[in-house]
Amino acid sequence: MIGFFIKKSFYDLWDNLFKIVALNLGFFACFTITVFLPRWAVQFFDSSTAGFVFLLIGIFICSIYMASAALAIKPISDYGNFSFKDFVEGFKTAWPAGLVMGAFVSFIILIVTFVIPFYLGMQPVMVGLGLAAIIFWTGFFAILSFQFYFSVIARLGPGLGKALKKCMLIAMDNTGLSVFLIFHNIFVLILSAFLAFMFPGPIGVLLYLDQALRLRLLKYDYLEANPQADRRKIPWDELLIEEYEKTGNRTFRNFIFPWKD
Repeated sequence: MIGFFIKKSFYDLWDNLFKIVALNLGFFACFTITVFLPRWAVQFFDSSTAGFVFLLIGIFICSIYMASAALAIKPISDYGNFSFKDFVEGFKTAWPAGLVMGAFVSFIILIVTFVIPFYLGMQPVMVGLGLAAIIFWTGFFAILSFQFYFSVIARLGPGLGKALKKCMLIAMDNTGLSVFLIFHNIFVLILSAFLAFMFPGPIGVLLYLDQALRLRLLKYDYLEANPQADRRKIPWDELLIEEYEKTGNRTFRNFIFPWKD
């Protein structure tokens, strides 16, 4: 499943190259606001508190943008297409999910910036280290779960409470995949740095997560139809037969000169 996931994701990214770049440009504009708005606020209001408040505003702007993009790019994973009208339409239903993710990101920043350093400086040292470790691993599991949040909203409905529950269940039931995706997407972002984060970039990461969730849901469809099946032995080759046929194989010539086929 992992090999097919990487292959199909790359095909879909390539086929939608210019749209992915355009959405990444939009995110970069939001990110620029997040970076420079706090600095402006500190100078204008002469207050570090104002800078922190505007940083939070920027985080929420980026999160709402990403939520809208997640809904817009969902058709790509389904062998479809999307227009920027889909992005605008997605905003109408995605902004609450964006606010939730913005709150989560702000909370993680607070934990990393203040809470963990506070406990690391506690006396006795072992107590502080123990508490810091508990908070760190709790936060790590939260990140494992929340990485699916936008994809769950896009695929399984906008109910925020149910989405949070489903994210945790997916992460617990698919720990290996969840950890793989964390490091895979970090690697993707590092590679994106050489292209100024324009491709695959943050939107590419969203597409990877949506692809992974879409394929993983095939497992649950199979288990629902076969309740006696072994959860540890999912027949992925059988489940992905139709996916293999739809995706096909391409040569280097196909990528560069698709119109010559």
